[in-house]
Amino acid sequence: MQEPGAATATTGHVMRVLDMHTGGEPLRIITGGFPAVPGPDLLSKRRYIRGRLDGLRRRLMLEPRGHRDMYGALLVGSELPDAHLAVLFMHNQGYSTMCGHAVLALGRYAVDYGLVAQPSSPETQVNIHCPCGLVRAYVQYEGGKSGRVRFHSVPAFVFATDIPVDLPGHGKIVVDVVYGGAFYAFVSADCFGLDVCSSKTRDLVDAAVAVTNAVKARVKLHHPDSEDLAFLYGTIITDGKDEFSKEPTANICVFADAQVDRSPCGSGVTARIALQYHKGLILLNQTRTFQSGLTNSVFTGKAVEETKCGDFKAVVVEISGQSHYTGTANFYVEDDDDLKDGFLLR
Repeated sequence: MQEPGAATATTGHVMRVLDMHTGGEPLRIITGGFPAVPGPDLLSKRRYIRGRLDGLRRRLMLEPRGHRDMYGALLVGSELPDAHLAVLFMHNQGYSTMCGHAVLALGRYAVDYGLVAQPSSPETQVNIHCPCGLVRAYVQYEGGKSGRVRFHSVPAFVFATDIPVDLPGHGKIVVDVVYGGAFYAFVSADCFGLDVCSSKTRDLVDAAVAVTNAVKARVKLHHPDSEDLAFLYGTIITDGKDEFSKEPTANICVFADAQVDRSPCGSGVTARIALQYHKGLILLNQTRTFQSGLTNSVFTGKAVEETKCGDFKAVVVEISGQSHYTGTANFYVEDDDDLKDGFLLR
């Protein structure tokens, strides 16, 4: 069978992607066929793509080309002179401001695909401009091959602790809200009689979505740098083991439209470390291991520096993990396809 030509595509071109995963969480890097995104800065580009090009996100993230839990990255130009690349993150509902698992993957990608002119051993620095700010990744590089990646976060801070919310069927529970490049609500699985490693995923997702909705109704967020960053991205349910230990601590992150992170969640772990440091449960440079309650994949993390974000006391967090390549694809959009713009099943 002859491969369809570019002329069959609705937009007259093919959309090309390269897929990776970090700890089981997918990343679809758009490598061709996406129009230029104008704007004087990255947050302006994020607003433009959300308002003018969102149909292309749907075509790549949703079925039949993607699925409910697909995650994407579009590389764009940066206004920051020291950035090697800038990225807009996308998912089943819209556009995030930070994604740690994607940064870990993009670090490898940048080294392997020439976005860094001269990689150095044993480690190559890659400056990745995310909507939340500049994130510095460090890619292991030996014998011409990339490996494990670590990154230093933007300032992460606790917005509020012990926020009471009422959940139908569960009564009043308390949650913490923390920023790690995106805002998350944190709650222990014990509040729901669940276990992040053994309970049904559906039950964990339902609990997390209920918390997200309750916190959105209860708490008005703000961020010192930009109101574009001031929204609750999701909820992270933990095993409650926040005091320092050499044993892994597990969590599950549910974000956007009930999207489930297969990895421990890089920006979520960033926020969780900031919370643990705020509560005096860990010290600077004290490394912890964080495990996905779904796939058992792990990230390591530690608070490496105290800093400020506006009036908030904050920390810079280092997250480390491993990404892998999974494939490439050309996607076509035909005019007579009634489902060409994507769909999700409930």
